[in-house]
Amino acid sequence: MGIMKTAFLAAAITTIGIAGLIGAPAPALAAPKTKLTVDLPNDVATMDPQLQWDTDSYSVYRNIFDNLVTRNTSGKIVGQVASSWHYKSPTEIVFTIRNDIRFQDGSKLTPADVVYSVERITNPAFKSPQLSQFDEITSAAVTGPNEVTLTTKSPYPVLLAQLVKLSIVPKAYIEKVGNTQFNLHPIGSGPYKLADWQHGVRSVLTATPGYWGGKPPFEKVVFRVVPQDATRVADLRAGVADIVRQITPDDAKSLQSDHAVKVLAVPTERVGYLFVNAQWGPTKDVRVRRAIAMAIDRKGLISALLGGYAKPVNVVLTPASFGYPTGIKPWPYDPQKAAALIKAAGAEGARLPFLTSPAYPQNIIQAIQQMLDQVGLKVVIHQMDQASYLRDRQGTPQEAGSLAFGLWSCACQDADGTIWPLFHTGSIWSKYSNLAFDKAVDAARSTLDAKARMADYHTAFEILHRDVPGVGLYQADAIYGARDQLQWTPTPNEAFFIMDMKWK
Repeated sequence: MGIMKTAFLAAAITTIGIAGLIGAPAPALAAPKTKLTVDLPNDVATMDPQLQWDTDSYSVYRNIFDNLVTRNTSGKIVGQVASSWHYKSPTEIVFTIRNDIRFQDGSKLTPADVVYSVERITNPAFKSPQLSQFDEITSAAVTGPNEVTLTTKSPYPVLLAQLVKLSIVPKAYIEKVGNTQFNLHPIGSGPYKLADWQHGVRSVLTATPGYWGGKPPFEKVVFRVVPQDATRVADLRAGVADIVRQITPDDAKSLQSDHAVKVLAVPTERVGYLFVNAQWGPTKDVRVRRAIAMAIDRKGLISALLGGYAKPVNVVLTPASFGYPTGIKPWPYDPQKAAALIKAAGAEGARLPFLTSPAYPQNIIQAIQQMLDQVGLKVVIHQMDQASYLRDRQGTPQEAGSLAFGLWSCACQDADGTIWPLFHTGSIWSKYSNLAFDKAVDAARSTLDAKARMADYHTAFEILHRDVPGVGLYQADAIYGARDQLQWTPTPNEAFFIMDMKWK
């Protein structure tokens, strides 16, 4: 009886097991992730890639357009629209253009579109804020069936690093609809196309079918405008957002205990600096500018407010960029001497408009305000949206205020892309003019001799140190919060390229 019972149970178990294998449904696989949601601190200022160069705009439109060349995830410059290139002479570089790329309206991308893109951004009448990054180019020409040749004024050592940012735009479409409509309804050749743009709310991208560079990792990407730091962090914790840009060091610390999310941080070439207007108001007096430099406790700002996600710099540049000088000491933190200089300049109680936007850390802005107030100045913060901030900052000396906080990156990792646009006479950003400085930075961008370039930059930074049209504060870390399933490695040039991301 025991043997029969045991055999019966074994048979029953076997039968159940087989039935389970045959009849029961297989465990459900997780549905693939089709939508990525990104929280940005600011709205996109432009969808035209040849207009504003700000991080939130670039984070979105970089995914709509392909660039002539790009950097891979390890930072090496590689081809994108250009498959290869070679120097014909020290001032002529020849690019071979891919023949398998189409814009999102179905039209083919041609060498003529590349030439048009170069001529458009280098046309002074177009008034691109990026002009200084490309104005060494004197001509662009189609020189073969799939070939474009660029010519520069002189040997230009930063050309390829600057061309990383040159998005290729469709000549026929822009000439048909005009610049304004192109900005509202852009067409590129990138992995995503613009589906919706609700100003101040969100922008939505959808995957480009048949994209030449491979299948985009998500069918839809939603960039939401979320100015409040706390709200972006709450969205991330709740899974409303998959990745958020620009979180505070305090929030980064708090997120480390949440196993559903992770903090992604990297030291960047971006320099935190204080713009000081040398052409308008009380700061026209160099004594006031030097006093401002001595009134700011840079190390205190970093330790108290940035939580270690930054390093002090001596100039308006970071060590991640070629040309960073050694041997130039920063202005010492000395509030007493600063106050004495303010008094000697007759600037006690002088009102200094301080431009800023939600794109920048407000605790840093307020701390600088307090430090300058303590040495006898009256700093008035002018808070505005990012688009208005950029407009005024790039405006006349009277429009640019006395002070402005900035986080500058040229994405080229070279001093040419930082101090030339910020301080060269005539630049849209510069509210300063010194012919000796201009001569030094012009020389540095006109030779391929690295040793000579370093000497020229040392001269340029010595002049900037003496004249103080800006105060270098710190090398910034880029800090992102992401859901744990998102796989992505941020880079020093802060390229937010969705094609480099994937979901586990």
